[in-house]
Amino acid sequence: MRLTDTSDLWWKTAVFYNLDVQTYLDWNDDGVGDFEGLAHRLDHLAELGVTCLWLAPFYESPRQDNGYDISNYYGADERYGHLGDFVEVMRTAKDRGMRVIVDLVVNHTSDQHPWFQQARADRTSRYREFYNWRDDVPDDQPANMFPDVEDGVWRWDDEAGQYYQHTFYRHQPDLATEKQVVRDEIAKVIGFWLQLGVDGFRVDAVPSLIDTADGAEHEFLRALRGYVTRRSGSGVLLGEVNLPYDEQLLFFGEDDGNELTMQFDFVANQQLYLALARQDATPLRDALLARPALARGNQWGNFVRNHDELTLDQLTEDERNEVFDAFAPEPGQRIHGRGITRRLPPMLDGDPRRIRMVYSLIFSLPGAPVLYYGEEIGMGEDPTISGSRSAVRTAMQWTGDANGGFSNADADDLVPGVVPGGNAPEHINVAQQRHDDTSLLAFMSRLTRAYRSAPEIGWGDFAVLDQPHACVLAHSVESSLGLFVAAHNFAPDGRSLDLDLTGSGVEGGTDGFVVVDMLGDDPVPRPIENGRMSVELEGYGQRWWRVIRPGEKRLV
Repeated sequence: MRLTDTSDLWWKTAVFYNLDVQTYLDWNDDGVGDFEGLAHRLDHLAELGVTCLWLAPFYESPRQDNGYDISNYYGADERYGHLGDFVEVMRTAKDRGMRVIVDLVVNHTSDQHPWFQQARADRTSRYREFYNWRDDVPDDQPANMFPDVEDGVWRWDDEAGQYYQHTFYRHQPDLATEKQVVRDEIAKVIGFWLQLGVDGFRVDAVPSLIDTADGAEHEFLRALRGYVTRRSGSGVLLGEVNLPYDEQLLFFGEDDGNELTMQFDFVANQQLYLALARQDATPLRDALLARPALARGNQWGNFVRNHDELTLDQLTEDERNEVFDAFAPEPGQRIHGRGITRRLPPMLDGDPRRIRMVYSLIFSLPGAPVLYYGEEIGMGEDPTISGSRSAVRTAMQWTGDANGGFSNADADDLVPGVVPGGNAPEHINVAQQRHDDTSLLAFMSRLTRAYRSAPEIGWGDFAVLDQPHACVLAHSVESSLGLFVAAHNFAPDGRSLDLDLTGSGVEGGTDGFVVVDMLGDDPVPRPIENGRMSVELEGYGQRWWRVIRPGEKRLV
């Protein structure tokens, strides 16, 4: 597959925003968020600068796993509305210039899915081969994804008279995705949502798609990518692949990037938190330098937080304990022995300098930023929900009114809880921050505008700029579209540094070049003298510059 038109590569410079319809806005006041509520808040996302909305699972589901236990791939949960309401969200989003992607969860179904119900009831059913069955449990079965909850991956089913495989929870039987009949059904699911206008899929738990050692998962991914490309020339597959870089690269497609279009950068994410714990940028700097080069059509997704636990499983045990001690000192703030159930602001004690530095950094790194709902206003988690992913899945905080403006239902009837205490809606909400030019919401809007005015961040080559301070990450991103430079300070006290731009991809010297401060209040260009920039960084400070070449028409 060869892509030559950059309009087909919209994901290279997109700003993604992930939300769960259930937690966003309840329009009919039954205690559950719905499509109609979401449609009424798409202007908020457009004003923020979001260009791609990623919807968490909204399909029919018993919701024993936040909707990832799907009982019908072709329908919407009636609590959120119906497919007509979904289409209205799609139309409104497109009118606001936003693309929409949805979750593709085909590792497993709910045990309430008709496929599994028919499979367990009748060994001759065509759906029996949709799942993996055994008469006994193998001695060498792998560990379950949730070892503190499940004691293995095989579960006896009395009705079926056999064991079925479940890599995740017991109520989520694995689909036999190595079989063509299952792949054909998955293709129908993909085709259905593409026909309704979605722009691609976030693919759940990619390394668990096929449990074989012969590379069959890559053949499957190539087939999926080819199908999406045929049905939608600009469709994206954003994969969840929490593996080291060398293994992640395989899931992009070893030869020409023809498997996953994008992947979340879990390596840099975990090293970011280690760097924050140490107040030393070195772990993140080393991770970014180790990033493998990608094919032109591929991209990294950079993120601070997501809907699951903040996983630290790629850190060593000692490194993980460092991060635990710094940001999750209480056992109830940890989960599965590998992750943290908190959002960023409470982990950083609400320090606005540090919070802004982190988001500035994420937007400045080569790739596309991915926000989790509520991050734009600094939402916290519910500390009363101990040891659970639900701690970060609370109601969106729109106003300081009861229930945070999420719903007029009685508090006892709310499905998503409301954050209590110091991070409650009366202290943190959209309405308040919309009228405050110094708010985090205002800062995040500036970040999205600055990011979109520097397309080289999504397209260019990354370089670390030499400077003497371990607590500082200074880097450039250079392409034919322009040259971008940023510096971020992980320490609480200020630093002075001198940056040499002649080593950042600039050819032929820097005579006549000027720099423009992209996040500061002074838009006046400053000349570069002898290819160098003198920089003052405050404690937890962040700076962005666009380097303007002679004759270049600047956007900032």
